[in-house]
Amino acid sequence: MYELHDLVEMKKPHPCGTNRWEIIRMGADIKIQCTGCGHVVMLSRREFEHKLKKVLQKAND
Repeated sequence: MYELHDLVEMKKPHPCGTNRWEIIRMGADIKIQCTGCGHVVMLSRREFEHKLKKVLQKAND
């Protein structure tokens, strides 16, 4: 599963060329920030789970 500050990979890459995102807020909605350009996107938890490919790095690692 995923937690706050985990690095995740989404199914589609971001237009900046990076496909690494950091989870910066969790609740009913999940806010993720692109590690390449810093763009922030807010998704519903259902939409986030649908678009999530895999967790790249856990926050406590």
